[in-house]
Amino acid sequence: MTTEPPGCCAPSRPARTIEASRRARQEPTIGTVPAAAVRLEGGAFAMGSDDDLAYPEDGEGPVREVRVSPFTLDRHCVSNARFAAFVEATGHITDAERHRASFVFGGLLPDDFPPTRGVAAAPWWREVLGADWRHPEGLHSDLSGRANHPVVHVSWNDADAYCAWAGRRLPSEAQWEYGARGGLEQMPFPWGDERTPGRRHRMNVWNGTFPHHNTREDGYLGTCAVDAFEPNGYGLYNMTGNVWEWTADWFHPTWHATAPRTDPAGPPTGTARALRGGSYLCHASYCRRYRVSARMANTPGSSTGNIGFRCAGPVAP
Repeated sequence: MTTEPPGCCAPSRPARTIEASRRARQEPTIGTVPAAAVRLEGGAFAMGSDDDLAYPEDGEGPVREVRVSPFTLDRHCVSNARFAAFVEATGHITDAERHRASFVFGGLLPDDFPPTRGVAAAPWWREVLGADWRHPEGLHSDLSGRANHPVVHVSWNDADAYCAWAGRRLPSEAQWEYGARGGLEQMPFPWGDERTPGRRHRMNVWNGTFPHHNTREDGYLGTCAVDAFEPNGYGLYNMTGNVWEWTADWFHPTWHATAPRTDPAGPPTGTARALRGGSYLCHASYCRRYRVSARMANTPGSSTGNIGFRCAGPVAP
């Protein structure tokens, strides 16, 4: 089985090395729950899915009982405004800026945009020179009107650096899924079992015919604000749709079959990190990864216009 994601969801850069961890870090003691976060009491829950429509190579199943200790999780993905504060304070240069290019969904580019290298298996992805977190669709674009949208074109390395600066960390897959479920048991979505209950849209995904026509029935073509739509039962926003979210874990399709059931983590080494939640490009015709159990892999240095992150952390002792 491959641990690389299909290019439809997010193209990747080659992994440079196989590493156990970019660095060890002592968790900071947090006396109070950050204003942007929710305290989750943890406990046992049924993780994963045996959905027949899931992709076998993703390793969502089997469903297994997992227990997580109390932790905190951000209500929202990290926004452009919050990431800008980090960059201003640290001078951080993202991987996309170092590479001077990142991957952009072609449907967001102007009709007269010059031809650029695409992804063979997913030609709707275009490598765009100058695309980075400040310029989501390339140098002709900026963050006007998007201060409260999730930061994109951030690699796992960039997300990890932000978390370290903020005294936080990325969530494990188990923590992420526990939070995404919002207290519900084995439901595909954070709010229940219907994608559009009462014909109301609850997340930002592709509507129409992918990749050529988006009806924008949910109100969006690209990203939406980090607090758009209703939160789940734990007060967490956009746990599915909008942008994929990096987690702390290395990706493996079968590791969890023998992994510990209490506060599980991914394998100690790997070439790709696990992402959760799906994005504004997910569509039932080719990618049903807009579910709470869905997962994807991408290399730590990769960046695209549909990947972001949120932070987790410990609770007060």
